[in-house]
This record gives sequence, C-alpha cells and structure tokens, in this order.
Amino acid sequence: MFCTACGAPSQPGQQFCAGCGRAAGGYALDPGVGSARGRVRANIRPLGILWIVVSALRVLPVMGLPWFWPFRADGDWPFWGGFPGHFLGFFGALSGLLALMGLLGILAGWGLLSWQPWARMLAIVLGCIALIHLPFGTALGIYTLWVLLPEESAEEFRRAAHG
Repeated sequence: MFCTACGAPSQPGQQFCAGCGRAAGGYALDPGVGSARGRVRANIRPLGILWIVVSALRVLPVMGLPWFWPFRADGDWPFWGGFPGHFLGFFGALSGLLALMGLLGILAGWGLLSWQPWARMLAIVLGCIALIHLPFGTALGIYTLWVLLPEESAEEFRRAAHG
C-alpha cells in the first residue's frame, strides 16, 4: 500500500505514514494514485487562464500587422520602391497560421475552464505544438501535458466534465 498524500510505501498495520505523518486511513493500493488524484481539479483553472492569456498575446500582434507593417499589396513602400509579391503571400500565410493557433489556444482555455469534453484533447495537441515555442510555450506545453496527459487525469477530467 502507498500513502495518497506523498506516495510513500507503508507496511500493513502501520498507524501513520513514515514519509509525511498522515494517518493510516489515507492509503491507496496502487502507487501514483494519490499523486494524480485531484491534479486536474487543482490545476485546471490556472491552466485555462494561461492558455487564454498566452494565446491572446499571440493573436494581438497578428491583428496589428496590416497597420504596422509597411507591406502593401499595391507595392507602395514608404522607404523602398515596391516589395516582391510572393513575400506578401508568405507573410500572410504565416500570420494566418499564428492567428489560427492563437484562436485555438483561446478556445482550448475557455473549454478547460468550462469543463468541455473536447477541451482536454485540444489542449494536449496544442501543448505538444507549444513545446517548440521557447521559453514560455515550452513551459506551458510541459504544464499542460503534466496536468492532462496521465490516464488518471483523463478519468478525472471525464468525471468532472460529465458530472
């Protein structure tokens, strides 16, 4: 048996946990049960808020690009004469992709905060993608995967979303 508070192993008949001093009533049969139990409930609100904030910060600059960038479809540049058109397509596609990822992140954050069943999987996928965005995206991706990826977390999220 293992303590549900700290995960330390215990002997049958032991009154208190040797690791944390908790009373013997708080033991589980499987290791790790106590470590993941409540992980989703304890971290879902900060995780949802972080997804909304980080994604909004990713979307805001993309929304301002047409006003701040000197790229124009008519080729009128304030400093140099003209700009190759294929760059406009590249920058447009890149800003569209960033806006899409930001909007999906906001949607995932909202879904996590409202316990939507689809939000867990969306946040896991976006968390994997966020791992390449150093340093804040990597931290958010690791935090997302730590909270939502374990099987115990999936079961806890499923129960909370349906109940």
